[in-house]
Amino acid sequence: MKKLLIANRGEIALRVVRTAQEMGISTVVVYAEQDRDSQAAQMADEAYLLSGDTYKDTYLNEDLIMSIVERSGADAVHPGYGFLSEIPSFAQKVIDAGVTWVGPNPTALTDLGDKITARRVAEAAHVPPVPGLSEPVSDMRELLDFANSHGYPVMLKRTDGGGGHGITVVHDDDELRRFFLNHDALQGGDLNEYFIEKFVDKSRHVETQSGRDSHGNFTVYSTRDCSVQRRNQKLVEEAPAPFLPSDVEQQLKGFSERLFRQVDYVGLGTCEFMVTPSGRVYFLEVNPRLQVEHTVSEEVSGLDLVREQLVIASGGELTPAPAPRGHSFELRITCEDPATNLTPSSGTLERIVWPSGPGIRIDSGVEEGDTVSPKFDSMMGKVVVTAQDRETAVARVRRALRELQIDGVPTPASLFQKIFTNDEFTAEHGHPFTVTTKWLERTYLNKTPRTTVTGQPASLAGGEQTREQPAAETFVIEMDDRRVKLTLPEAMLAGLGSGAGRRGERRPTQPLRGAGLKDVDAKAQRADDGAKSGIIASPMQAVVTRINVAEGQQVAKGDLLVVLESMKMENYVYAPASGTVTKIFVSPADGVEAGETLVTLDVTGGQQSGNQPSGNQPSGSQQSGTPDTGKER
Repeated sequence: MKKLLIANRGEIALRVVRTAQEMGISTVVVYAEQDRDSQAAQMADEAYLLSGDTYKDTYLNEDLIMSIVERSGADAVHPGYGFLSEIPSFAQKVIDAGVTWVGPNPTALTDLGDKITARRVAEAAHVPPVPGLSEPVSDMRELLDFANSHGYPVMLKRTDGGGGHGITVVHDDDELRRFFLNHDALQGGDLNEYFIEKFVDKSRHVETQSGRDSHGNFTVYSTRDCSVQRRNQKLVEEAPAPFLPSDVEQQLKGFSERLFRQVDYVGLGTCEFMVTPSGRVYFLEVNPRLQVEHTVSEEVSGLDLVREQLVIASGGELTPAPAPRGHSFELRITCEDPATNLTPSSGTLERIVWPSGPGIRIDSGVEEGDTVSPKFDSMMGKVVVTAQDRETAVARVRRALRELQIDGVPTPASLFQKIFTNDEFTAEHGHPFTVTTKWLERTYLNKTPRTTVTGQPASLAGGEQTREQPAAETFVIEMDDRRVKLTLPEAMLAGLGSGAGRRGERRPTQPLRGAGLKDVDAKAQRADDGAKSGIIASPMQAVVTRINVAEGQQVAKGDLLVVLESMKMENYVYAPASGTVTKIFVSPADGVEAGETLVTLDVTGGQQSGNQPSGNQPSGSQQSGTPDTGKER
């Protein structure tokens, strides 16, 4: 391997460039116009433009990227994660061109890429999946028989879903019939793209970072817990997975080896499982690539996993994983606002101060002055914190968050501060670790009216929101030679004019620290205009992925109306009040702009009865995410 093309962007592209350069391998990066000045494009030995303004035209354009492989003379391709990393056709094109593919073979990608075939792989390997039917939806009677024999709720899941996308939870026979009969109008796509599983609540998401080489050697580099999720996508990960009974850990490792051997998997990958409070282990999926959270496995194993990938792809033998050393957390720094249920955002990074010191690692692909585009994933970087044990690592995270400052865009930092002082997560003061996949939403992000039951975020358009806070400005001053911060309302400063006491025009910023996550209290919420007018608008530029109601349908406050996808994240739009759906203005796969009308309700004669949602609600406590193709990022 002499020249490596990285078919990706952002921090993972930069991550691969760095390891390749350490190994003496020349690097080639491809970039969209928005990424022209990215660090990866600047640091690589060569960089080539992908003309276009969409994923399809740029990072998902197989033929264009293959033409750059040929033009650059690259003899290997690393796909990173997301985009083309799990696309068998692209892997086959690379191999057919006589170029080394850094990943599992196309057959393994095919077997593991479809959730029904992945269930069949697991069953053949004697690894139990979540109870369900490993066949596409075709007959209403089969669905009803399964639901009534296993009990509600159940999930209808898309076979090509990932990152919690394409999941609909149904709670009774009527909802199941409605999904089956009205699917084309409400969900989009064919029924045979779905299958049914039992909905298992209050479980942990635990995975193994695994590797297998062409010589048959297998290893688990570490376990990881990824239960801190929002909208079924990971936000905080840690290694090794804490508080696992030894028999459960051995089961996870044994199941992972069986899965890899079943499909003759060569390369690195992640086997994902649900672990119930009783210790039952269920297979979820195999992610046949490197994952965002590989960093914590590197920290506790002491190994460079990108190097491992390149060695294995070159025909070498993997490094057996040593016993874990210490404990590591990864915090994803995304452009999301915790005051509005982590709604994806965009903007310009006006100031960045990353934490440093012992045990701190920063993986980032952005710099001050960069713009977070609404067209791409909002993750700006990762703060990885490692210490000799979990308790010390928790304390180090708290210190790191005090140092972290980002101005210009919202981030989840204030939410992280709450997570890492919550005994349910930290397991301090004698409290047991009680985090499951819906814990974050139920504890901090759940603004859902009591009529909803799945623990999803409240309406992002037309729902209840937190009370606006008066604008203020913070100054650093000295009092009796002691440095202190003084925050004053802008209304008070307005009277000072433009004299010597003013700093001039205030720069609009939204700092990481100081803004704070607003705790939700019904008394502190105010009804949005949508509750009065019945006009439900899109809160952002997005793509409609699902419509969960029909015209003429009665809905209760809190019922799910529409599911949107923005920046690779599903966002849920709920009814702000009871009423009747009068008109639906969008269809699945439509692109919408912020403020565009999605649905109108007649709220004048709305009924207040009903404690169960009348629309299908997504849940996906069994799913975690994957990046730029609707998979995890």
